Amino acid sequence: MPLYQSKPLPSRRTVLAMGAASLVAASLRPARANPMGGTDLTTQPYGGGTLPKEIRSRMILGVNGLDVHILEAGHESPGRPLTLLLHGFPDLAYGWRHVMPILADAGYHVVAPDQRGYGRTTGWVDGYDAPLEPFSLLNMTRDVLGLVSALGYRRTAMLVGHDFGSPVAAYCALARPDVFPSVVLMSAPFPGPPTFPFDTAEQEEPSVRPNTDNQKLAAALAALDPPREYYQQYLSARQANDDLWHPPQGLHGFLRAFFHVKSADWPGNKPYPLKGRTAADLAQMPTYYVMDLGKTMPETVAPFEPSVAEVHACKWLTEPELRVYTDEYGRTGFQGALQAYRVVSDPGLNAELRLFSGKTIDVPSLFIGGKSDWGTYAAPGALELMRTKATTKMGEIELIDGAGHWIQQEQPARLGMLLLAFAKEVGAVDRASR
Repeated sequence: MPLYQSKPLPSRRTVLAMGAASLVAASLRPARANPMGGTDLTTQPYGGGTLPKEIRSRMILGVNGLDVHILEAGHESPGRPLTLLLHGFPDLAYGWRHVMPILADAGYHVVAPDQRGYGRTTGWVDGYDAPLEPFSLLNMTRDVLGLVSALGYRRTAMLVGHDFGSPVAAYCALARPDVFPSVVLMSAPFPGPPTFPFDTAEQEEPSVRPNTDNQKLAAALAALDPPREYYQQYLSARQANDDLWHPPQGLHGFLRAFFHVKSADWPGNKPYPLKGRTAADLAQMPTYYVMDLGKTMPETVAPFEPSVAEVHACKWLTEPELRVYTDEYGRTGFQGALQAYRVVSDPGLNAELRLFSGKTIDVPSLFIGGKSDWGTYAAPGALELMRTKATTKMGEIELIDGAGHWIQQEQPARLGMLLLAFAKEVGAVDRASR
């Protein structure tokens, strides 16, 4: 059965009129290829009038093979220290719009890029069968390093990464502490890089065996009653892009339900630490993390779509603001964003991260989560590993009340206060320079 019904074909007159209008529009602006082929919207005003007036949208060309779309604030005054904000899935640079003016008002040049695979950043190859190497954590770290250089800076005053932006920010601080002298990780704790076995020279058995943990976990989840599936496994599958791009409830309805169910607005989010990474432990999480086997993500979140009254009451993501996400993902699809889930489980790309085996993040660091966000505990044990082994200068773990997963949108004022206090504490403003 098709996921959506086909529409009647337009008349020949309608087709000709649409074609003429398209030719006129094309003559008025330069075309720019997007990852899906054809043209994109990077030459049109961004945000549909929803961006704060302090924020501008522009392209930075030739950054590690990409043309990077950024939002920036505090750009009017030269010489300001740089704050770089990295988004996660399925977010965009746009997700930082509420907190950017707060940081700019405090004296920063604030930049939020659409990361590789997302939004209006181009230069990446789309498709499930495209090589994964360009989406590796180390290459995305090079993307960030290249952007800092392209902007004319030698270092950042503050680097912040949310969700999948968190491991990218972590490897930035791990690999180049001279360029990234402080780091803030949000929603996704960093447990440290994969390590080589230690003190194994006298062992007769091979010290490295194939890692089958993910396969064993998948089998254990599928054996539960009812059968379950970890969300990362689902999002790594070939059909996930089409499921998310063309959901039965429409893209706008799917995204509204997805943002809602992972926020503090959904009363079912009452997270707590899990004992271990077993099927029984993980199955305690909501179904948007540990899904019913055989269900798509749009089907999983559909029962939690907010009411009209709840949508109207949602001031952190209004309907015009959500339409920005709908327009962007409706144009590009999700495959570029989904590649990161496949990278996480790729043996070769994980092996290259052993370059940092045993290395810790030694710059001042901070972790911020939402009190209603399961993301803090989705990888059991990662929070404690981050505090005790992966970092050497981490401050307190900050969990913001009234925030779920989308902290920078749900509670931007509180987040802004924490970021500025952290920057003041580590002296980032004084140390940063062009």
